[in-house]
Amino acid sequence: MFRLLKGFGVTFNYFRKKKITIQYPDERVVMPERFRGIHRFFPDKCIVCNLCVTACPTDVITLTGKKSEENPKKKIIDTYNIDFQGCILCDFCTEVCPTDAIVMTARYNNLSSFNRSEQFKDIEWLSDNHVYGYYEESDRVPEMGERGEQK
Repeated sequence: MFRLLKGFGVTFNYFRKKKITIQYPDERVVMPERFRGIHRFFPDKCIVCNLCVTACPTDVITLTGKKSEENPKKKIIDTYNIDFQGCILCDFCTEVCPTDAIVMTARYNNLSSFNRSEQFKDIEWLSDNHVYGYYEESDRVPEMGERGEQK
């Protein structure tokens, strides 16, 4: 009998707490600073190294490049696509990128659709993702300390 009353006591405590329901379209949740949302791509920084493609565990990234006409040793990006239908937002593609050409943003609200074909995003969509939450674009290289860590 005591266990039953103890269980009801826990349940009744929830009735006294403040409700935290958010009315989504009108109110938005403030995401944490390290939230991994959708990607933002900078094609001018990409060196077509294919590290993001090989690091992707779900194989949803496709990247093609062609040789530069000015410098035949250098490649320029031709296509970059992500199929968000299978993307698990794991952040592996951004961690392996040596030039920070792809970054994760704090956006989460523009990937919902009723059609699966709309989940396939190309280089224009990923580049035009201008509102990117907490990420601040900077061309400044971080300063390194004595042991090689960032200050």
